[in-house]
Amino acid sequence: MAPFRVAHHASGGLEPHRWTRRQAVLAGLAAASGLALSADSAVPAGRKLDFQLTDEFGDVQAADLRAVLNSAAESLWRHCPDTRWEVTGFHVYRSRTNPITLHEHRPDGRIAIGLAVEGRRWAQFAFQFAHEFAHALASHANDWTARWIGNHGANQWFEEALCETASLFALRAMSRIWDQRPPYPNWKSYAPALAKYADERFVQSATVLAPDAPFDPWFARELDSLRKAPAQREKNLVTARQLLPLFEAHPAGWEALTALNLTRDRDPAKPFDRHLADWSAAAPETQREFLRQVRSVFGFKPSP
Repeated sequence: MAPFRVAHHASGGLEPHRWTRRQAVLAGLAAASGLALSADSAVPAGRKLDFQLTDEFGDVQAADLRAVLNSAAESLWRHCPDTRWEVTGFHVYRSRTNPITLHEHRPDGRIAIGLAVEGRRWAQFAFQFAHEFAHALASHANDWTARWIGNHGANQWFEEALCETASLFALRAMSRIWDQRPPYPNWKSYAPALAKYADERFVQSATVLAPDAPFDPWFARELDSLRKAPAQREKNLVTARQLLPLFEAHPAGWEALTALNLTRDRDPAKPFDRHLADWSAAAPETQREFLRQVRSVFGFKPSP
């Protein structure tokens, strides 16, 4: 199926409505806590998170599932105030294989995300959806037609690791928010389960690299393996473990994800160091100090 193309204004794209960080954070907190925005603070075009759900997720109420997905998405979205969607929303369906974000849009323009979970397993829903929402930020935000959409060859593992980081970040953020402002009052008691699910992923990654073991020599040994097989979940979790403190200290860094696939050099075999340098070059100046810190995680010198 050919990708759906949104209509563009003469300027070449939909006009972005730039929220201030305060507006974005307030909107995110309101959405995460289930509060309605007042008429004078209505969500601008391109900022709304709209979820179309299929009925394949088992014994769940659509409103409950929508609240979980919204909370997971807002954990990242509130830190991206200058980002917008040129699409009509998300179509979330039950995947019978693995969680996935499709490269091609649906005929109605929605981004299609498949989740491989059913029932009221809220932590698992949040973990999977935050991962896929991060893929959507990288491949479908702003003028998505300008992006390098598809498998990025030898560097695809890195986007997967970033998305694993997003899952851990979202679970921990949701746990804090739900402890104070859950979507429903009786969900407050579920907040620790969200953090526990993230902790279990840390334990899972420890089977590959112990928490007190140095990352640099492990990464040097494993980079070739990662470049050949990007979907090695436990290894990607090890990398996510290194990136998570950086994103938690500087959550505005999530907006840099929207520049990841804007690189001009689309050689699928390019070295990882160059891939990071290209990301920094495509990102706004305000994100480059953060991306220099990302480079340092992997032992690379700052890019010029």
